[in-house]
Amino acid sequence: MDQYLLPVIAGIIFGFLARTVLLRTDFRQYPTYPQGRIIHLSFGFIAAFIGAVAIPAVLESDWTAVTFLGLAATQFREVRKMERESLEKIDTSELVKRGTPFIEGMAQAFESRNYLVMFTGLVTTLCSVFSIWFGIIGGVVMLIIVKYNMTGKSLSAIADVTEAEIRFEGPTLFVGDILIKNVGLEDTRHVITERAVGAIVTPKNENSVITLSFLGQRQAMLHHIATVLGAYLDSGEPALLPLTKRDMADGRIALFFLPREKDFQQIKAVIEKVPVLDSAIRLPKEADKGK
Repeated sequence: MDQYLLPVIAGIIFGFLARTVLLRTDFRQYPTYPQGRIIHLSFGFIAAFIGAVAIPAVLESDWTAVTFLGLAATQFREVRKMERESLEKIDTSELVKRGTPFIEGMAQAFESRNYLVMFTGLVTTLCSVFSIWFGIIGGVVMLIIVKYNMTGKSLSAIADVTEAEIRFEGPTLFVGDILIKNVGLEDTRHVITERAVGAIVTPKNENSVITLSFLGQRQAMLHHIATVLGAYLDSGEPALLPLTKRDMADGRIALFFLPREKDFQQIKAVIEKVPVLDSAIRLPKEADKGK
């Protein structure tokens, strides 16, 4: 088994590096530092180890070990459950919530990244069995692939964002030409007039219309704005809660919110970087093929 020592070490190193590349604490402040990072790096090391030792087990026809490795791999589904439960508990204290679809998407991402790490360790070890230099090249290629798969599609790929006027017709609040809600108190209307910002998100095609109609996707937009730019909001102020409304005729989405920083260029940049949730993606154009 000594001939497999260097390949296994190379697989573990490149697998762990892949998890390090994938681990990033961004403006959402998740995973937390340092506790959250320690948890995910530990899972990443385990995944890299599992992927790295799978190849020697197969080459030595140690099918018992292969079965054990397969069983261990299924435990990474618990990562998704752990992240889901943690984020759901955190979300109860958020002024502007992430929403269940956004939380599920984050939990799936953490699970899938462990599988990427496992596959990186497996490929690196397999290449290293033939030559350690070949293994290093394979590991570098896998790191590039992992880095490429780190981010998905953002909102700018499916929609255009424009500023819209905040206005009242009596107690009725409009963003552009889209009705948002009724605001009864005059003081609240004054605060909204002074501090609120409106945006219109226009879908680029038929698929985007259905994707943007998904409530979870719209809640993700509001949460990103509140996280990056802050929210002029506190508990017990339902009239100031950010909202989205849909123009049912053409699928445009109106966003109403009160950020701490009233700079639309910053707001537009944040909205355009909102990830398109996997659960929100719909492809109604594909139905044309069956007609």
